[in-house]
Amino acid sequence: MSGREAILGKLRNAVGGASDPARQEAVEKRLARPARGLIPARGQLEGEARVALFCQMAEAVTATVARVGKATDVPGAVTHYLRSRNLAPRVRMGADRRLKGMDWASQKSLEVTHGPATPQDEVGVSHAFAGVAETGTVALVSGKDNPTTVNFVPENHIIIVDAKDIAGDLESVISRLRRKYGRGEMPRVLNLVTGPSRSGDIEQTMLLGAHGPRALHLIVVDG
Repeated sequence: MSGREAILGKLRNAVGGASDPARQEAVEKRLARPARGLIPARGQLEGEARVALFCQMAEAVTATVARVGKATDVPGAVTHYLRSRNLAPRVRMGADRRLKGMDWASQKSLEVTHGPATPQDEVGVSHAFAGVAETGTVALVSGKDNPTTVNFVPENHIIIVDAKDIAGDLESVISRLRRKYGRGEMPRVLNLVTGPSRSGDIEQTMLLGAHGPRALHLIVVDG
């Protein structure tokens, strides 16, 4: 018997065995109907009020926010942001169909590359799965559509989020994730991003860009 098997055997004995039908049934029921905790009232808003709160909370954690009327306005908004920050007209993004459907060729000076980010990439562009109005957080699922490296390797991160995908609270986003992907199809990682990367570990001095992008720009698509 290997050490692993010995440890797992002890755990099975401690919980009364792995084949307990009642225990298995209880687990299945909990997974099928996960319990919801207390939901703060702050994010329980509708329509424009919810989107406005999302923008307000995002700016409170040092993110910048722009709003556009429709998805076709996104490439121009990205170019405007790059110029305003004196950044090179070059971005890295994944294979997300929503991003692919935008007319990036309309921005003559903008170079778009695809695939996982590399240390040479200065700006990454992702499309969020959802937003959380309560905290100004964006949720990004991993995969080739929006590679996780794009979230953390470039120093500047631009995230597109549809206004209709902004929920009041994180619990609603998690429930939506379960409904969309289902059992056995969940993404390996769900990244929750609230403002640019920061750390106060060294002498309690706040440092941006400690573990990821030092600048986060959100583009909210209203249409």
